[in-house]
Amino acid sequence: QVHLVESGGGLVQAGDSLRLSCAFSAFSGRSFKNYEMAWFRQAPGKDCDFVAAIRYNGVSTDYADSVQGRITISRDNTKNTLYRQKDSMTPEDTAVYCCAANLMTKGRSPGQYDSWGQGTQVNVSS
Repeated sequence: QVHLVESGGGLVQAGDSLRLSCAFSAFSGRSFKNYEMAWFRQAPGKDCDFVAAIRYNGVSTDYADSVQGRITISRDNTKNTLYRQKDSMTPEDTAVYCCAANLMTKGRSPGQYDSWGQGTQVNVSS
C-alpha cells in the first residue's frame, strides 16, 4: 500500500514562488523509483484537472497546456519525494493540489492513478 502526503500549501501572495512536495512511502517495500507520478489540482467548483506528470526515472515530463512553461515537476528518488515548483503564483492557482502515483502506466486521467494523497490547499491572494 502506497501512502502519499503533500505539503507546502498555504496562503501566498500573487507573484510569490511556491514549491509543493509529495512524500512517498510504502508498507509493502515497493520503491518510489518505480512509480509514475503526477500532480492534479481541483479549483473551487471544478473538476480534478491534470497538471503535470513525470516518469519513474525523472527523464520525461508531461505538462498540461495551461501550465506549460510556467511550472516545473521534478522528483528526487533518493528522498522519495515529488515536487511542483511555480515561480509566479496568480489567484487562478488557488486550488487543492494532489499528487498521485501509478506503478504501471503514466497518463493524464485521474483514473489511471491508483494512489492519491489527501491534497494540500493553496490560496493565492491578489
